Amino acid sequence: MRIFAAALAATICLIGTADAANVYPIDRATILAGSAFDFKVEFAGVVKPEEVSITINGEPAANILGKDYAFIAKEEGVDASAVLLRAAKVVKPGQYTVEVKAGNDTKTVHWDVYGTPDTPKAKNIIFFLGDGMSVAHRTGARLLSKGMTEGKANGRLAMDDLDYMAFIGTSSTNAIATDSANTMSAHMTGHKTAVNALGVYADRTKDPLDDPRVENITEALARTGRKSVGIVTTAEVEDATPAAVVAHTRLRDRKAEIVEMMFALKPEVVLGGGSAYFLPKSTPGSKRKDDKDFIKSFTESGYTLATDAAALQAAGQANAGKILGLFHTGNMDSVLDRKFLKKGTVDKFPDQPGLVDMTKVALAQLAKNPDGFFLMVEGATIDKMSHPLDWDRALYDTIEFDQALRVAMDFAKDHPDTLVIATPDHTHGVSIIGTIDDDKPGEDMREKVGVYAAAGFPNYTDTDGDGYPDKVDVSRRLAVFANNFPDYYETWRPKLNGPFDPAIKNEKGEYVANAAYKDVPGAVLRIGNIPRSTDTAVHAVDDGILQASGPGAEAFKGYMEESDVYRVLVDAFALAPAQK
Repeated sequence: MRIFAAALAATICLIGTADAANVYPIDRATILAGSAFDFKVEFAGVVKPEEVSITINGEPAANILGKDYAFIAKEEGVDASAVLLRAAKVVKPGQYTVEVKAGNDTKTVHWDVYGTPDTPKAKNIIFFLGDGMSVAHRTGARLLSKGMTEGKANGRLAMDDLDYMAFIGTSSTNAIATDSANTMSAHMTGHKTAVNALGVYADRTKDPLDDPRVENITEALARTGRKSVGIVTTAEVEDATPAAVVAHTRLRDRKAEIVEMMFALKPEVVLGGGSAYFLPKSTPGSKRKDDKDFIKSFTESGYTLATDAAALQAAGQANAGKILGLFHTGNMDSVLDRKFLKKGTVDKFPDQPGLVDMTKVALAQLAKNPDGFFLMVEGATIDKMSHPLDWDRALYDTIEFDQALRVAMDFAKDHPDTLVIATPDHTHGVSIIGTIDDDKPGEDMREKVGVYAAAGFPNYTDTDGDGYPDKVDVSRRLAVFANNFPDYYETWRPKLNGPFDPAIKNEKGEYVANAAYKDVPGAVLRIGNIPRSTDTAVHAVDDGILQASGPGAEAFKGYMEESDVYRVLVDAFALAPAQK
């Protein structure tokens, strides 16, 4: 989204202001024993190689890292020296102290290198990522899907029945705030990083593809065994969350290169949108700047291609093995548009599969591997509809996410060696504060907001039992509001003609309320409380809530960092057993 341009600028600015040695991996890094990582030290100025001393636990660094680093007299574009060692490893678990000296420039960092049990706890892991899913999304989804009588929910979400829970810190290495790249990267690598970064520590050089890398879970599984990997999302498959499963770049928008990284690792199942980055530039609609055809590359490598729901079902029934499903050139439409309103881009992509069907096909394919699998399923549109304050679409997508999670939980009942996790990557500043009742007298919509006892209960119904309300524009509906927003017109009603576009850019380059909503009956102008350079609501810094069931799930408790989540994953799979 446009917000990331500003965030990116801030990231680069922060990277460029370092005034002392930087060491990667950073202080208090937690590192899987035997995993590959790039070791880099950035000195504050130009130093001579003979001035450099780097020890780890008092020994020359090469003794611990397996090989020696290279000295860089002056980094490109930087008037300073550095040392770099690609694909370093620390094999033995333990506490490590890294001491760096070069003249007056010194730095000490500490690493926790951890091992795992010798025996796996789980054969399979299914990792559900509700992008931006906050407590209000869950509450709203439950109210819409199950209803409530006399203060008690009339049913439970699938996620309500997961056994273990932890609060998860989502902050990045360069800010308390966060985006979907650094958050999912922490989940998938065990290393926290900067906003916009995937599978790397963001260093000070300009090249977004040369930053110090850390091993991701797909690489770890390829290094240690023969498990399959699946990626399912309603976003572009090269968007931040799915990209974190395979990619290494400081900039999440390097989507063409991310497709190349995905092809290099070849996850067995890839389902979502984003075909524009697979097509050569000569193909209409392509977003590549080269002639590479990754549709051809994947299919020549044994993948069955599916481009709509019918083809996906056929591929699943045909025992196709590897499946590449690309159902949209960009992000897929929300379930409210796909299944009910037929708005958004549904006229151009009328047969997009839903998250439930994609999850079913992925599980059926991956479960054929006797060695097990790792499957990541993202409910991406929860976030993509929360940014523009389109709460009805965001809540409907939370219901779809939960229904897909139920598919996974049912799979786990038949396969008890499966760990199931459901978590957001970050949250949004959103709350449900009551109801909006059209039957209250008068034209002032503000006076139709019911709070406390006046809220009563919403009057959604689900007569067909599909888990979604029969209609979204009921007369007494949820009152959902954000705590941060650009200038926009509050219409108090679902957006039946397509996703909400709250703010547009004026001649000064500032975002102002979109006048297209000015004449909606009852609409009122809300003056924003975030910078005018921001077109939508932003992520919250609040903790996320992770829940899990299955072997290893008991490790999730209390407060954890997102990088700690990875440790539970690799522990469940026993990826770093003690050396025999």
